[in-house]
Amino acid sequence: MEKFIYLDYAATTPVRPEVVEAMMPYFTEKFGNPSSLYTEGRNARGAIEEARDRVAASIGAESREIVFTSGGTEADNFAIKGIAYANEKKGNHIITTPIEHHAVLEPCHYLRKRGFEITYLPVDEHGMVDPADVERTITGKTVLVSVMHANNEVGTIEPLSEIGKITREKGVYLHTDAVQTFGHIPVDVNELGVDLLSISAHKLYGPKGIGALYIRRGTRMEPFMQGGSQENNRRAGTHNVAGIIGFAKAVEIAEKEMVSEAKRLAELRDYLIRGILERIEDVRLNGHPTKRLPNNVNVCLVGAEGEAILLSLDMEGISSSSGSACTSGTLDPSHVLLAMGIPAEIAHSSLRLTLGSRTTKEDIDYVLDVLPPIVKRLRAMSPLGTAWGRK
Repeated sequence: MEKFIYLDYAATTPVRPEVVEAMMPYFTEKFGNPSSLYTEGRNARGAIEEARDRVAASIGAESREIVFTSGGTEADNFAIKGIAYANEKKGNHIITTPIEHHAVLEPCHYLRKRGFEITYLPVDEHGMVDPADVERTITGKTVLVSVMHANNEVGTIEPLSEIGKITREKGVYLHTDAVQTFGHIPVDVNELGVDLLSISAHKLYGPKGIGALYIRRGTRMEPFMQGGSQENNRRAGTHNVAGIIGFAKAVEIAEKEMVSEAKRLAELRDYLIRGILERIEDVRLNGHPTKRLPNNVNVCLVGAEGEAILLSLDMEGISSSSGSACTSGTLDPSHVLLAMGIPAEIAHSSLRLTLGSRTTKEDIDYVLDVLPPIVKRLRAMSPLGTAWGRK
């Protein structure tokens, strides 16, 4: 059997068998439309509300503050556009960062073309936002601050609680994309001080195509979709019942395993980082050295081209990435690394390895055996070699 080692859990995760089992009846015998008044519909509706309770409780929210969406991208779009359009009379200023997922950056770009003012906060060399910059940037016209909980590429965990204190004092809404943190580290909307929070099931061993947006009670929002009264008139469309049930089951399992799994993965992460730094010269570790996701390793292997590294690892049975899965089709260097001040020629050598439930120490040892000769070969083929590292 060919070797297969999956190290791209930040992109997506395999659906747990228990999740599939929980979903299956809602494709067949429990197929009722939850908007229908007869028994099958009421049963489906009851299952959805139980799932909503589960998701809400996991982040310290009220059930009515959870709106189910098609995933993290829709949740981000809903949060940004919903706040912007509902609060235009107050102001048209939005604050975010240049290292956000494109699901945040693109809606902001969309709004800027329609008259909104967007400010992008700087980040330091680790991808960290300074809360003082948030406070300085807020004006009387600011309606929203959007800062991700942890970066999907380099794993840096942002000081969101500090930012939340500032936005509450200023009377400005705070949104966070928590897609990478939810189910992996503790996420509590009250401790973080957020008004809106985006999450997605397929990042925590649930199905694709289902996510949620937390909207704090009293938040002024425009509905994201029209055409029905579902989700308390905030998101029209027939519910993805099976997906919602699977989402809640994945959340239930994640809550039980979060502490022990985070500890296990952090140990493997640090073992992998040490091995790479010891066995390969001219390596830059990207992201904060300690305030980072327990499963994230992101490095620049200076002098070796990132796409060539990925393809070479794939030939050895290792699945990895150079950044966000949503930008894997482009040859541009990572916008996150560029925002952190890394030159484009070095950013092109990035490699992201993200660990998960099936990752073992034997897998890491195999990567550490395979990766150094790949980098050595690619550097020998490159006209740049390790020149940029020497610079």
